[in-house]
Amino acid sequence: MSSTKTLLLTLLVLGNIVFVIGWIWAAKRQRLRERPTAGDIAIGFVTDFFDTLGIGSYAPTTALYKFRGNPADELIPGTLNIGHNAAAFLETLLFVTAVTVEPVFLLCMIASATAGAFLGASVVSRLPRRTIQLLMGVALLTAAFFFAMKNLGAIPAGAGEAMGLHGWRFGLAVAVNFLLGALMCIGIGNYAPTIILLALLGLNPLAAFPIMMGSDGILQPVASLAFFKSGRFAQGPALGLVIGGAAGVLVAFFIVKHLPLTYMRWLVVVVVIYAAFTMLRSARREGVQRAPVPG
Repeated sequence: MSSTKTLLLTLLVLGNIVFVIGWIWAAKRQRLRERPTAGDIAIGFVTDFFDTLGIGSYAPTTALYKFRGNPADELIPGTLNIGHNAAAFLETLLFVTAVTVEPVFLLCMIASATAGAFLGASVVSRLPRRTIQLLMGVALLTAAFFFAMKNLGAIPAGAGEAMGLHGWRFGLAVAVNFLLGALMCIGIGNYAPTIILLALLGLNPLAAFPIMMGSDGILQPVASLAFFKSGRFAQGPALGLVIGGAAGVLVAFFIVKHLPLTYMRWLVVVVVIYAAFTMLRSARREGVQRAPVPG
């Protein structure tokens, strides 16, 4: 297993070196000068703090961006993938080294999510504004659904003790993780869907953490390359997520470690649903504005 962890961590480091080079290249090519505000950093800290404790970061970040009206809707997917990458890097280092999962299963799950993210980012980075608004509205409603399931106890806990899957369960898990990797690019976080999937297939819920974190740690640098190329991200807010997010992860993992999160999840459900309808309303207005005028 040590060789698997070494391979994974090597890929993680190499991927993030490419990520940093890609961001520097994009900043110079597109003359990006925007700096993060205190609000950008605070959003990064809060969302990645709770992400480390198991709430997730994509939907809450999207909701907070929508509330304040910045960045523009079409820039949110790229900003999420780029900005939350530092937190994903740290979470991968912390969780993959703490929990043992069967090596072949872990690597195949991460590879499938990365392939899905590469395909998803290539598509999302070229989508028109209204399509992104519609997709992210659906993504937020999906996230609210999973948060509610978690609160109501509908997500199976302790469904199995295995640290790996075999046969058709192996194939199904890898195939679904490909889809989850693609959906990450439009703002559907993989935390709740991955736990539900793996628990139903008989995996120990603890095994979901290195799979989720490892997938995020590798797929987000890969997905970010498409957003760097297209320029569809907000420089200041993304930097704010990097700075605040890294601090939030470290505080949550080493200092806080555990909080009663049920009430916080219900608050997130309400906020995310409101943001979802706001996003869909924006998409509707966009469609009305673009509709041809008769006569």
